[in-house]
Amino acid sequence: MKNFNYTITLKSHLSHTIFPVISAVSEKLNIPAYVIGGYVRDIILKRASDDIDIMVLGNGIDFAENFAMELGKDIPVKFFRNFGTAQVKFGKLKIEFVGARKESYRSNSRKPVVEEGTLEDDQKRRDFTINAMAFDLRKKTFGELIDPFNGIQDIHDRIIRTPMDPDLTFSDDPLRMMRAIRFATQLGFSIDPECFLSISRNAERIRIISPERISEELNKIIQSDQPSAGFYLMMDSGLLPIIFPEFVELKGTEVIEGVGHKDNFHHSLIVLDNVASKSDNLWLRWSAILHDIGKPSTKKYVPEIGWTFYSHDYRGSRMVTDIFRRFRLPMNEKMKYVEKLVALHLRPIVLSEEIVTDSAIRRLLFDAGDDIDDLMLLCEADITSKNLQKVKKFLDNFEVVRRKLKEIEEKDRLRNWQPPVSGEIIMQTFGIKPSKEVGIIKNAITEAILEGEIPNQFEEAFQRMLLEGERLGLKRSK
Repeated sequence: MKNFNYTITLKSHLSHTIFPVISAVSEKLNIPAYVIGGYVRDIILKRASDDIDIMVLGNGIDFAENFAMELGKDIPVKFFRNFGTAQVKFGKLKIEFVGARKESYRSNSRKPVVEEGTLEDDQKRRDFTINAMAFDLRKKTFGELIDPFNGIQDIHDRIIRTPMDPDLTFSDDPLRMMRAIRFATQLGFSIDPECFLSISRNAERIRIISPERISEELNKIIQSDQPSAGFYLMMDSGLLPIIFPEFVELKGTEVIEGVGHKDNFHHSLIVLDNVASKSDNLWLRWSAILHDIGKPSTKKYVPEIGWTFYSHDYRGSRMVTDIFRRFRLPMNEKMKYVEKLVALHLRPIVLSEEIVTDSAIRRLLFDAGDDIDDLMLLCEADITSKNLQKVKKFLDNFEVVRRKLKEIEEKDRLRNWQPPVSGEIIMQTFGIKPSKEVGIIKNAITEAILEGEIPNQFEEAFQRMLLEGERLGLKRSK
């Protein structure tokens, strides 16, 4: 490793207003203060960071209040007294203050037992060596780097390693196993072999961690540049079968009469990476993960046809709610978005294999609404064949579908469309109350427009309404 002067390099990053203020408060209160953890790591990695952890050898809440007063009267302090921490927001920066501590977890507990500690105690309890480096903010030693576990060397070697015995580190807080994989995935690092073996040994202990904390780390893995790397690490370590068994069921192939099917676990991760290369939309990435989740329960071998997965799109969309609920993911429009994309992910592919009719395009626009562009991106990512000629044919056909979508959208305006004749107009016209006849008429108008029998215009739709009403024996009210 090159002999860089990291003290000088790091000190140059302490020119921000807050650091001299923290140093002055440290001097005034006679309480040592340090920048510690991710902010120091990211300086060395030359990554932007707005989250700053300040560790003090004293009361973090009192220190934060004094710091805020030094900055100005209007600077708010947010307290987390149960955890002995406080947060100050200053511009884009989030500065968290905490007293040095040591902590441990009981074998059946999700909550740590926390005690006051020294700087050494605090660095020992950190998850990884790259997050255990501290930056002295005391006046006489301002800017000096304190790196007892050689985190800088591990950054140079691009490796994730624990400061202490990994079995102890992961047993104390099992979420650190997920964090190890998350950091390895985000940074493109490898995990120290002994550390990885420890994750495998302790994998079952992840069960005591709350779903919210697990999904937070999982989402960070999914949001990385190459999320598949994290999923393979979770699979190889034994974590994935525990936290996400439905996805693991996609793994493997089966051969009957010499006919096999692809490994849908591997395929889904290729699709995920393909989507990640085009979009940072977390929920579109979740759609990629779940697009084939219904295949294991619909898999069937049919002689003379081969392997079939009929209705796996429908089955998969029905599974989304339970998966989101278990991971404590949002049960709102984000879940509905993923549900929709999983349900519709075969439609553009089917269109690309057939003659693209205006009617089929209208229906796709009607069903997908504003999510049509994301759906098309997912479908293109779903083409993972190694047959380059086959891939080119699909992508060329997708271009035809995209062109037709644009043409139909400009002509018929069907994105997030509602029929021009509402249920209220139908009831007023025929003098009826809410009933199945209203739904029948409205559906008939919708079908007529989607089939291209009438244009998407009020007058034509109104006339079709009168025709359908007459067919149902309804008379126009006077």
